[in-house]
Amino acid sequence: MAVAKKDQERVTDAWMYGQQARKDGKERVVPDWAEHAEAWLQGFDGVPLGSEPKPVSESLEAEFDEGAVVKLGH
Repeated sequence: MAVAKKDQERVTDAWMYGQQARKDGKERVVPDWAEHAEAWLQGFDGVPLGSEPKPVSESLEAEFDEGAVVKLGH
């Protein structure tokens, strides 16, 4: 899913503000940015931006169930 450029900039800004708050020794309390709170917390915690795991779809997970895996060559 594409993210609008302005929204991506806001997420990046929130992340950078979180990084700076940690460096300044401030508390781990998100400012009044409810929509970008996760990015702020990731910045504060030192998590690289964009490193959150992508969810696995149920259909893909079903494809890789043990019964669905076929061993080739054995």
